[in-house]
Amino acid sequence: MVVRAYYSDPNLVAELARWLEPWEVHSKEGYLVVGVTQAEYDRLLKMGFRLEVDQQLTDQVNRPIQRLPQQTGGIPGYDCYRTVEETYTSAQSLVSAYPHLAAWTDIGDSWEKTQLGGDHGSDLMVLRLTNARIPVPKPKLFIMASIHAREYAPSELATRFAEYLLHSYNTDPDVTWLLDYQEIHLLLQSNPDGRKLAETRATYEETWWRKNTNQAYCPQNPDSRGADLNRNFEFQWGLGGASFYECDDTYRGASAASEPETQAIQSYVRLQFPDQRGPLLTDPAPITTTGVFIDLHSYGDLVLWPWGYTYDPAPNVLELSRLGQKFAFFNHYEPEQAINLYPTSGTTDDFAYGDLGLAAYTFEVGADPYSFFPNCSYFENTILPDNLPALLFASKSARSPYQTPAGPDVTSVVVSPTITAPGGLVQLTAQVDDTRYFTGTGQAPSPAINNILSAEYYIDAPPWLTATLPVSNTLAPLDGNFDQPLESVTASIDTSSQGTGRHMLYLRARDTGGNWGPFTAAFLYIPTVFLPVISK
Repeated sequence: MVVRAYYSDPNLVAELARWLEPWEVHSKEGYLVVGVTQAEYDRLLKMGFRLEVDQQLTDQVNRPIQRLPQQTGGIPGYDCYRTVEETYTSAQSLVSAYPHLAAWTDIGDSWEKTQLGGDHGSDLMVLRLTNARIPVPKPKLFIMASIHAREYAPSELATRFAEYLLHSYNTDPDVTWLLDYQEIHLLLQSNPDGRKLAETRATYEETWWRKNTNQAYCPQNPDSRGADLNRNFEFQWGLGGASFYECDDTYRGASAASEPETQAIQSYVRLQFPDQRGPLLTDPAPITTTGVFIDLHSYGDLVLWPWGYTYDPAPNVLELSRLGQKFAFFNHYEPEQAINLYPTSGTTDDFAYGDLGLAAYTFEVGADPYSFFPNCSYFENTILPDNLPALLFASKSARSPYQTPAGPDVTSVVVSPTITAPGGLVQLTAQVDDTRYFTGTGQAPSPAINNILSAEYYIDAPPWLTATLPVSNTLAPLDGNFDQPLESVTASIDTSSQGTGRHMLYLRARDTGGNWGPFTAAFLYIPTVFLPVISK
């Protein structure tokens, strides 16, 4: 059954979350939504919840699983969601098509791969995207997806993000500079054993699989075996918000990082990012910290940041909330500290921030009914377009995630004409905006909104390439004064000193708080042979 569980004591939510994951939590209305067996239903009643069966969702949960007419690929009933094998095949095809931009790396084994000589199970594979022909130090964005097996949309979102980046290289200026000067690491399937079980949809239990498939746990009930990998990470493992009972949904595992999937992810993340935070829980990461970590889940339309194990704010709460509210501007999700949903421990984002100081987040994508399996139309028309710009902003922020989101965004860049004769004059215009945050219900600190102070652009050499001595050029306010948080800016570019070919323009702006925002890029073309348009 799917039930609405009403409560008056918020502690009941924390108590339930120790053994069963709520699907939705509506704290203002005083209820949560969760799928339960009859035994779990009875347990919730004894705990003090008032229960109402959601018959529509219950019917959806229990309806027979059927492939679509003429469906030849994807998960049964959902041809937009690739299986583990199809995801891996797609990634390998991208590497073959873009060998200097993509690499496919084995970072470890699933639980089943570690058993019986490795005849079963899967490798955990990371798709790394960057222009290998530009060998300079590069900041990194790490994205992992579908650590809970039944969450179909996250892995497909990560795969579509990879395809979008590679297909847009050399045609989209922002994507081009990001792949030239950043690295994006994508763990497309974080729990391949569990996912393979969930995607067969052969039984009710398999359809709703959450954990990995470790058979050492809950041997008396194989349908409840495994560990919840998102309760198994080392940082603050075993505290409230995770179960010590093997058969529970949120079982934390036998020990911290006991599962091979957890070990592989932790090792890879530590290899890619330096430890930038002190040993004490109260130590903030420095403002100069580099790197962004995102764990994609479903569902709930949420952007979450540490901590999940305590109501105490993280030492970098101002910086974490500011970037979280920037993400929420793009995907329209509710931004909040993770524990405001319900307590958790041993989670990925707490590990990434707590262990390394990374700007770490969980996106709970989608809030369509029955959203562990949102229909393909909802995925294509809502989840995907809402989250692609948020993930792009994450990459833009990776060099300085505790600084960049505080500054204004540059949008609506126009180069006129885009193609000009050698020595021609080009007009560059753009919007500069310091207001692009979504604070949601206000459970996190509101970011400062400042007036614009200045704007600048660079031609071909961005300022982080200090060896090339890039030159800053000024963008002026179109109305003559910088005195608002939203301004139009312009500059005339004399191309007489520029060679022929394609040029990259890098634009950024600063507000009166002294905060530089992210770069936005545009192309300018100066062809070798210029044929002017002659009007008749």
